[in-house]
Amino acid sequence: MSDLTVKFKIRRQNPEVPGKDKPYWQEFTLTGVDPTDRVLEMLHRIKWEQDGTLSLRRSCAHGVCGSDAMRINGVNALACKVLVQDVGNEIMVEPILGLPVIKDLIVDMEPFFEHYRSVLPYFITNDPKPADGRERLQTQDDKDKFDDTTKCILCACCTTSCPSYWANGKYVGPAAIVQAHRFIFDTRDHGTQERLNILAEENGV
Repeated sequence: MSDLTVKFKIRRQNPEVPGKDKPYWQEFTLTGVDPTDRVLEMLHRIKWEQDGTLSLRRSCAHGVCGSDAMRINGVNALACKVLVQDVGNEIMVEPILGLPVIKDLIVDMEPFFEHYRSVLPYFITNDPKPADGRERLQTQDDKDKFDDTTKCILCACCTTSCPSYWANGKYVGPAAIVQAHRFIFDTRDHGTQERLNILAEENGV
């Protein structure tokens, strides 16, 4: 096991506390770090060993939930998927951009999910349920047209790295467009035109 020393520079803010309501940077140093340690684990160490007030979201720690999205050395990423060896021994961490900061690395995701909901990200059909009571079937070729879009975990990394979203918070953003694509290209869905009309509006595509 390597004994690396890693310096963290974390952008902090607590809008509810006078004197800390404006963004500021705080530095932390960790020793005994292995190159294969994940940034999320290092943030845990900072919180548990040095400053318990550091706030961040996390849950599964396996790149599935998407809750630990943040900017690491200027690039949006999931902290649980980034290894120390990939970013070096000086690591700058800040909240994803374009969303209001609740505290430190935690942002208000509601504007993001409002855009997500606006594209009707659910199955719309005029067909009756199959007579046999089973699922609605489609060919593998049809499924392949949108299969990649089903892998989106709504972490907001793409939307909050988009300059158009920074400039105009009403722009639906890449994640919402991906969700619209998922259903527009689903041969079983009948809401295509409605979604296309939404995306054709001023804040759509």
